[in-house]
Amino acid sequence: QVQLVESGGGLVQPGGSLRLSCAASGSISIYRMAWYRQAPGKQRELVARISGGGETMYADSVKGRFTISRDNANSKLYLQMNSLKPEDTAVYYCNIYVIGVNYWGQGTQVTVSS
Repeated sequence: QVQLVESGGGLVQPGGSLRLSCAASGSISIYRMAWYRQAPGKQRELVARISGGGETMYADSVKGRFTISRDNANSKLYLQMNSLKPEDTAVYYCNIYVIGVNYWGQGTQVTVSS
């Protein structure tokens, strides 16, 4: 069983920045982790993913604006979000894939509005 706790969401103006954090229980170093988001009335979508070896991939909608990173020593995952747009408004979820099982955090709300 893995527990994930997100933090760092909030209200930000268009063009602003936020940094999301995810704290995991136990060691995460070899596992793939990711950030997903879900806007009202829409399906949950993959935002960014990072392998245990540090390889990253991004959704086209966030490429060049968001950066995913991990701190294996402290079992943390991050998402640096720059140049935020109103369409980035969503609940953001931390995810870890462990031996065939997906674990999720409770989510953190990000609202981009003037």
